Amino acid sequence: MQDQTSMIPFTRDESSPSSGLIPGAPACPVCRSIRIETRRYGKKVGGTIGAVAGATSGIALVLSGAEVGAVAGVVAGPVGSAVGALTGGVLAMLIGGATGCAAGAAFGEVVDDNVLDKYRCADCGHTFGSKPA
Repeated sequence: MQDQTSMIPFTRDESSPSSGLIPGAPACPVCRSIRIETRRYGKKVGGTIGAVAGATSGIALVLSGAEVGAVAGVVAGPVGSAVGALTGGVLAMLIGGATGCAAGAAFGEVVDDNVLDKYRCADCGHTFGSKPA
């Protein structure tokens, strides 16, 4: 039989200011609630900008990727050369976009941690950063 204690909803004892707080977990500095949402605006925007920039720089690599693909596809004749060129170009754009997205997301996460308000309290709506003000 399953232990019934794990099914009981969590309730806070409002009599103590630190009750219900999990060590290391963020809590709202205004109302002390532990119902916190992570916003991650910097990471989302940084990832998007990085993906666009990476794909754009990947377009510059399309010619070299197409050239490599065409050389590799020459074994199969003219059709293989065309397919190889197309495949090489598409792969160059995908690799550039993925690399740019990863770099932009990492930069955006640093911005989230140090500049923007990273958390939002679900109870009172207050936004705050990861470091105490």
